[in-house]
Amino acid sequence: MKTPTSQVIGNTVSLWGEGPIWWQEQLYYVDIEGCKLRTLQPDSDEEHEWDVGERIGTVVPTEKADEIIYAGDSGYILLNLKSGKKTPLADPESALRGTNRFNEGKCDPAGRFWAGTISMIKDTGTANLYCLDTDGSLSLKISGVTNSNGICWSPDATTMYYIDTPTQEIRAYDYDLATGEIKNPHVVVDTAAHGYASSPDGMTIDTEGMLWVAFCHGGCVVRFDPAKDKELQRIDLPCIETTACAFGGAKLDRLFVTTGVKAGLDEPEAGRVFVIDGLGVQGMPAFAYRS
Repeated sequence: MKTPTSQVIGNTVSLWGEGPIWWQEQLYYVDIEGCKLRTLQPDSDEEHEWDVGERIGTVVPTEKADEIIYAGDSGYILLNLKSGKKTPLADPESALRGTNRFNEGKCDPAGRFWAGTISMIKDTGTANLYCLDTDGSLSLKISGVTNSNGICWSPDATTMYYIDTPTQEIRAYDYDLATGEIKNPHVVVDTAAHGYASSPDGMTIDTEGMLWVAFCHGGCVVRFDPAKDKELQRIDLPCIETTACAFGGAKLDRLFVTTGVKAGLDEPEAGRVFVIDGLGVQGMPAFAYRS
């Protein structure tokens, strides 16, 4: 079996890289604390950057080539990458501005944009998971969370996986793709029981239905089998703040990992984007927001 290899790509150091997503032959990701949206073409290291003027937790493409939607301090925002025009779409936690912000999110296979919030003051149970539907309506899906994080769907779109980081659990929900309804929440992976004291953060899934989880404060990405609550593979990286991961590349067989900088640690590659090759699996494609 081939041994996976990792390397840094691009030339930019993020204060807190997050939210990687592969779309149209390039990687999109964000620097939450740097208030930046970036694109990176891994073969050429060509990079582009937009300062959005606020903390930005996650980004998804839309069906229009020059438009994206991000979620951050001020809610869901439609951004035209050419003109810089911003169009507010929804801001359900405006009353909590300064203590809560949007964090991780992705589009489901039907094109709905799911994104959750985080309590920046660690006020337990004051954050939530929302869904921006394709008609522009916003609904509350899961309440009472603290740090809404990794989210993805099974290859057949019948299951949604979700992480509220402080619980150290990955939960599964029965998923209705036609309506976006979720039910029957249950724990499929207890990362603490696997010996992880660090925090499960961003998450993605491969075509075999296995989950890949980046561990914040843990310096690794781990593959789990959610049907068996079993750890299958662990890839260690040379910086402790591994924040999120996404499959990309022409064959969707490269795993891109964002990282952050932890003050006081001498980690030369912290804040860089890593790519892991030689995993022998392929990821599921990303989905754009449909309107």
